[in-house]
Amino acid sequence: MDLKLKGQSVIVAASSKGLGKAIALKFAEEGAHFLISSRREEELKLTAAEIRKKTGNEKVRYKTCDITDESQIKKLVGTAIEWNGKVDVLINNAGGPPAGTFDKFSDSDWQAAFELNLTREVLPSMRESGAGRIVNIASSSIKQILDNLILSNTFRAGIVGLSKSLSQELAGDNILVNTIGPGRIATDRVQELDEIRADHKEISYEQLRNEVERSIPIGRYGEPEEFANMVVFLASGANSYVTGQSLVVDGGLVKAL
Repeated sequence: MDLKLKGQSVIVAASSKGLGKAIALKFAEEGAHFLISSRREEELKLTAAEIRKKTGNEKVRYKTCDITDESQIKKLVGTAIEWNGKVDVLINNAGGPPAGTFDKFSDSDWQAAFELNLTREVLPSMRESGAGRIVNIASSSIKQILDNLILSNTFRAGIVGLSKSLSQELAGDNILVNTIGPGRIATDRVQELDEIRADHKEISYEQLRNEVERSIPIGRYGEPEEFANMVVFLASGANSYVTGQSLVVDGGLVKAL
């Protein structure tokens, strides 16, 4: 299948490691021109070099960006436009809010979690081009809440509402907006959460992981590239009719409809 991504201008946020890095690698394989970002320049530099080496795609650049800082967001998008003339695709990714229950967090924690997940700077470029794809990365909590993750449960649901509304408002501009949530994907973030859960249950990390794997119908954690495959399809020209949807890539773990 031709995903129609060759030469497309793509921004992948929070992409120096984990799911963002896996997504960026898939775009590189498809010949996209893309900008990766995170707050850590040294990690970005290494990731960009690794992607170039693995794929032979030299059209990868990086720029540091704290996506809670409006001025840095503007500079990130401006860099992509200066380089490629436009933005065709935004992968709106961010590290998840910290684990914890309601009583644990202050007002500033709630505000930080809110700011972590929202951006809108790419829309003028997409409207001018007459097309665009936005994929918001959330979590499986968009379908079924997760214990001890009240910030994620709250704001990931908000992303779904925002995406659905934007999909209606932007459809006339041929801008498709979708939300996708990972289930138990083998990343450092998931391992960190598993270690916290294991501590709470007073069992080893290995015991906890075995329990979780038994609850997944496919019987294992997913690989980052398996998640990335779905993201890149939704962000591609091959997707011409899917918008306003919230999907999970979870090996069948979530039982909610």
